[in-house]
Amino acid sequence: MRGPVLFLTYLVNSATVLSSVCAYVGTSPGKTPQFQTLPSLREQAELLDGWTEERKALIPGLLRKYGIDAWLMSQREYAEDTVFWALKEATQFSARRRTTHLFLADPVGDAPSSYSWIENTEAVWKELRDILAAQQPSSIALNTHPEIAFSGGLHAGEYDAVVKGIGEEWKDRFVLEPMLGVEVVATMVEGRLPWYRKMMETAWAIIEEGFSEKIIVPGKSTSWDVEWWMRERIQSLNYTTWFQPSVYILTEGGFLEDGGIYTAMDDPRAPDRPIQYGDLIHTDFGVSALGLNTDTQHIGYVLNPGETDTDVPEGFIEGLKKVNRLQDIVKSNMKVGVTGNEILKASLKQAHSEGIEGKIYCHATGEWGHSAGTVIGMTNLQDKVPVLGELPLLKNTYYSIELFADHFVPEINKTISFPQEEDVYWDNATDSWEWVYGRQDELLLIRTPAEDVPSEL
Repeated sequence: MRGPVLFLTYLVNSATVLSSVCAYVGTSPGKTPQFQTLPSLREQAELLDGWTEERKALIPGLLRKYGIDAWLMSQREYAEDTVFWALKEATQFSARRRTTHLFLADPVGDAPSSYSWIENTEAVWKELRDILAAQQPSSIALNTHPEIAFSGGLHAGEYDAVVKGIGEEWKDRFVLEPMLGVEVVATMVEGRLPWYRKMMETAWAIIEEGFSEKIIVPGKSTSWDVEWWMRERIQSLNYTTWFQPSVYILTEGGFLEDGGIYTAMDDPRAPDRPIQYGDLIHTDFGVSALGLNTDTQHIGYVLNPGETDTDVPEGFIEGLKKVNRLQDIVKSNMKVGVTGNEILKASLKQAHSEGIEGKIYCHATGEWGHSAGTVIGMTNLQDKVPVLGELPLLKNTYYSIELFADHFVPEINKTISFPQEEDVYWDNATDSWEWVYGRQDELLLIRTPAEDVPSEL
């Protein structure tokens, strides 16, 4: 187990008694994030099912958009197609038996545009054959892409079962259209945004409580202590998460090591040590609820005893300003319909022209933490990203603007990488990307009054 157990237990027990705590000054002027309570599970299920029905209603139009007549998905229990999770009912925890879906772009006669089966006999294949014979689709999309998870969820064995079940005569009509699965999963219906904003506010509130003197005792609290406190705090609020929170001491080894090779800051094998006065600390953090996932990275600074806001090294403040500028550059280059690789190239060119060095690695988020959509760079791919980077940027979705900017801090005679990650959504009213809740404009500060310093420190 990572980190000292006894001190972690103290941190968790002392903090979980708080039912509502305001955020600590520092992240963004004028914002005081609060913990947002989730509705009852029954109410959550009603919300989820409503959003799912809205999404399903979009499928015939998407089929027509991409020139596809029919879309067939089939899976077995615990071997689900990735798209299954975007279409299931809230009370479904997996596929059952053989779960099969058929969607039609323009059904003839009075036929419905969608069909679903949960069946473990040959009946599903007979009914499918009858529907296909009546509808005569010239193209039937299957999710068989070798590289895109949201378009490649049909298992090899299930593909064989589909061919055998409906007959070889339909095989020549099978086509692959990767944007079907991508766009269905990526599309965020309007009703999700208010709840996504509440989730983001909760994530900010947890980070700001964790990165405060309420939780961090310099010289005692370790990075792993804070990580596990965050994990417990999520649980205490009836949220969950899609990855282990990470806390990284930027002034210890920096974001770049071994001659500039990127070191993942959420690596569970990252070194652990007590957080000290003067440390610049970073977290990569997200919460999950209501079929949605957030993704946030913020930075905090541990003031020396008796220090105030005015004592923060100017180099740290300027580093945050620089990465904020890089965020603006990327956001301004995120043009709908442009590929991720084109956005990456344009953003890096503009950043370099302004003297900003760093890396850009943005991704879709929402339905999954790393969700369906184009990728704008990866940490190890700053020229272009094969396949995923070639997809067009879609609107009506959420994105994590994830990146870092390097900045020389004269006060410590060292170049530090300043990472940030904030989620944005497409706003049809402004025809632009907007922050879901905000972005970090000021460092979080961990304060220690001069008289509270333990004598042994």
